[in-house]
Amino acid sequence: MDTQVTPMTTSEELTIKPLVTVTPIAAQKLQALIAEKNLTGYGLRVFVSGGGCSGAQYGMAFENKTEDGDFVFDSQGVRVYLDSASAMNLEGAMVDYVEGPQGAGFSIENPNAMSGGGCSCGGGCSCSH
Repeated sequence: MDTQVTPMTTSEELTIKPLVTVTPIAAQKLQALIAEKNLTGYGLRVFVSGGGCSGAQYGMAFENKTEDGDFVFDSQGVRVYLDSASAMNLEGAMVDYVEGPQGAGFSIENPNAMSGGGCSCGGGCSCSH
């Protein structure tokens, strides 16, 4: 059986499945922050940085431009930017918004993390919001 594969010629033709999932509550909070800060056209960049003695640190920042090698996709109506190096470590991760005794903020739950399982803003995660 022959299968013919046609290469994609433009980035608009390529649909990327979300590598990182944004929960509905996180999407709602992100969209509210984007509107509040007048950041029309922005999405969320999720990344891995460092890797010191406490392991990888996760970060989030508002973004409106694509860098070379980025994966760009939508999750729950939020545009997500993910560089290729971070994608290897964050595929399957989830961005959530949590409220608890320590306060409220965004967190990244990463099933691929070797220890700890995730991070939250204010607890080892550099979040720009």
